[in-house]
Amino acid sequence: MPPAPLSAALICAGALLAAPGPAAAGALLHAPGPQGRLEGAFTPGAPGSPVLLLVPGSGPTDRDGNGIAGLRPASYRLLAEGLAERGIATLRIDKRGMHGSRAAVPDAEAVTMQDYAADVAAWVATLRRQATARCIWLAGHSEGGLVVLLAAQSVPEICGLVLLATPGRPLGTVLREQLGTALPDGPLRAEAMAIIARLEAGQGLPEAISPPLRPLFRPQVAGFLASLFALDPARLVAGARLPVLVLQGLRDIQVARADAEALAAANPDARLVLLPDVNHVLKTVASDDRAENLAAYADADRPLAPGVVDAIAGFVQCVITAPPG
Repeated sequence: MPPAPLSAALICAGALLAAPGPAAAGALLHAPGPQGRLEGAFTPGAPGSPVLLLVPGSGPTDRDGNGIAGLRPASYRLLAEGLAERGIATLRIDKRGMHGSRAAVPDAEAVTMQDYAADVAAWVATLRRQATARCIWLAGHSEGGLVVLLAAQSVPEICGLVLLATPGRPLGTVLREQLGTALPDGPLRAEAMAIIARLEAGQGLPEAISPPLRPLFRPQVAGFLASLFALDPARLVAGARLPVLVLQGLRDIQVARADAEALAAANPDARLVLLPDVNHVLKTVASDDRAENLAAYADADRPLAPGVVDAIAGFVQCVITAPPG
């Protein structure tokens, strides 16, 4: 049985630091990448505060949580600002080969999940050198949650994990569910299911792929897909010997409640927070209308949903201030 969902209110009563005032402007930090430096933005908290290292989700998502084709919710920037007001520092990073981290590798698509996890390790080492922190937390949004689960296997002395809208089932399982709904019964659906089976078996992509499926199964990201399909998020979180917060919005049209519950069920010590009217980019959505949901992806002026910052800050401060044993 997974833990009972907590409310969007504070997880640990009285555990929040007094607000130190508005967040100071974020300073740029750099960490060593494979061929050039990685870049991130540091937002300070209270003196000696914990630091939340925030890993972005899939595709060309930047340190603020923005991407291409109108994807501009600024969720990560808003989260950093909200946490700073509660005394918690953050480091928001750009992925290797993208945005401020363009110099790290020449081809941003020639990467694996293990590469991203290695970059997290480099950032943790940098934070220990350049920032005075009571402890460092790894936080990941969507695909970024899988990255921090991988990184936690080898990065020592991490205080805990925060998994935001993170898949809890293998990608093959999720894609079968999504494509089974999106594609009508017929040759195209059968081809998609066959490709998924190949990737799960470690056989790579077929040479010929129908045009409608090529955006999803592009040869340029074959290595990345292979690394992603090999992951079992529930197995990874089960092996984490750290405090874990699983936060999931119930109006998320990309990651399902079943994913959050799978993560929480795999680790009896994980804390599960389900937020009723929250979508994938952590904004409030009042109905099941898909157009309204997607509109929040393009609205940087829309604040984060109530409860998101409080749930994260409450959990982090509760773990830090809890007495031993």
